[in-house]
Amino acid sequence: MKLRIFVFLILLTPMLVLGQGSKPQGLDPKALTLFQQPADTWPTYNGDYSGRRFSNLSQINQTNIAQLKVAWTYKITGVGPLRGIGNPVIKSTPLMVNGVLYFTIPDHVFAIDARTGKELWRFDFEDHGGHLLGQRGVGMYGNWIYFLTPDGWFISLDSKTGKERWRKKVADEKLQYFTTISAVIVKNHVLIGVGGDAMDVRGYLEARDPETGEQQWRWWSEPLKMGDPGSETWPNQASMDHGGGMTWLPGTYDPDLNLIFWGTGNTNPVFAGQGRKGANLYTDAIVALNPDTGKLVWYFQASPHDTHDWDNVETPVLFDMVIDGKPRKLLAQAARCGYFFVLDRTNGKYLVSKPFSNTANWSKGIDQRGQPIPDPDKEPKVDGSMVDIPINGATNWPPPSYSPLTHLFYVNASEGYGVAYLYDTSPEPEGYAGGGSGTFDPKSSLIALDVTTGNIKWKHSPKGEGSEGGGISGGILTTAGNLLFTGDSNRLAAFNPANGAILWSQPLNTRVSNGPSTWTLDNRQRIIVAAGDTLYAMTIDSE
Repeated sequence: MKLRIFVFLILLTPMLVLGQGSKPQGLDPKALTLFQQPADTWPTYNGDYSGRRFSNLSQINQTNIAQLKVAWTYKITGVGPLRGIGNPVIKSTPLMVNGVLYFTIPDHVFAIDARTGKELWRFDFEDHGGHLLGQRGVGMYGNWIYFLTPDGWFISLDSKTGKERWRKKVADEKLQYFTTISAVIVKNHVLIGVGGDAMDVRGYLEARDPETGEQQWRWWSEPLKMGDPGSETWPNQASMDHGGGMTWLPGTYDPDLNLIFWGTGNTNPVFAGQGRKGANLYTDAIVALNPDTGKLVWYFQASPHDTHDWDNVETPVLFDMVIDGKPRKLLAQAARCGYFFVLDRTNGKYLVSKPFSNTANWSKGIDQRGQPIPDPDKEPKVDGSMVDIPINGATNWPPPSYSPLTHLFYVNASEGYGVAYLYDTSPEPEGYAGGGSGTFDPKSSLIALDVTTGNIKWKHSPKGEGSEGGGISGGILTTAGNLLFTGDSNRLAAFNPANGAILWSQPLNTRVSNGPSTWTLDNRQRIIVAAGDTLYAMTIDSE
């Protein structure tokens, strides 16, 4: 009898965590998959583990897109100007679980009714010295929400009430670390990363226990000591200890390979390379790690010996495709350094390594691994060095998309020229030690790339835009309705993903500021997008 009760309790445990019945109260772990986002859920920052931001929903499609209208809006109120950045801007992608949307701005988490836009609860936190640059959203595990504050606190909330369960300190803001990432849940691991440039500190990625918040493992972006693999790309221990390589955007995961894929940030000192000669592994790279141990399996360095502040944290997008008659497991990234990469995600070997923004003249070509070779003549100089990429890079954090219908990769890119300067010429510089100035011939473009060749299939560049980033803004969403959504000037626009033709648009109060998402509720597909401090829900009127 005791054995039967014990077995019954084991079988009941998942129901106790998620709620009784076929519709769980929290996030069903089955919703976390590689390519199959459930129709009625948006469970992760990118919708699924792949980072494709492609939805199989087709209720909204090219034949009825003209009927898409705003159903409700939610405007953040009661939050004053944020320190250093002004009015709140929603950069997070809301999770949608069981009819509730969860999203963030720095220091605040919101839960609103996905049907009406009515606020259900709000969690407010007062940080102490963190950088309020942005916040990408929350992670969810069962009934629990995970949120990172700007000053390095890792907080768990009850998703039903917003009540705090616990908090753990994961980064020291006094060392200029900051935390803007949306946590990624892989099995029983909550994966979180950090940002920070000013104090020349090491980057790292952590796995935390979802029950307790305790650290399970930490992977450092540089080798820990001379003699370790990768240390040969640094001149000494001190340069490794201060080398940067932040991990401030969410990565992706392949359950079959049991590998997580993460981008690492720029090398420190940021613009001065004379004190850290070498490639400086594992900064400015894509790394494949075992999620259970944090062990490095392979790496690919997009910007060896970076001296231009070109973080390589852009989403490593996963997709499968038949090439030359063989099925391949692939990974693609449009990198801030202006290169488009397609890699075999089983081993990191490259298939495509090609500039998508002008010529990427900071490099002299690629090596045998497909990694760009830096041109020393294009490193920052006291009197300036011009490159044919804007000084802030060819792209940035807004998420890209890949459509299996078109086999095209879509990225919102910045085009033009920039000048990089060096002001600290000492043998051991610190901090930024230089900077960038000027954006010449600026233009922003929505670019569609052929994943087999890296060739540009089509490009949309709004006219009359003279500022950095131009009119294209926010992230990208593609759907099985043969639609692509992104920001174009002060509107959300729907494009034909095959040729870039604009099919529909909706004016907003300002530019799109996050990655659009989609899901169904009550058998009606919705499109969700943020512009500044306002969240918009759009659907097709069923009457």
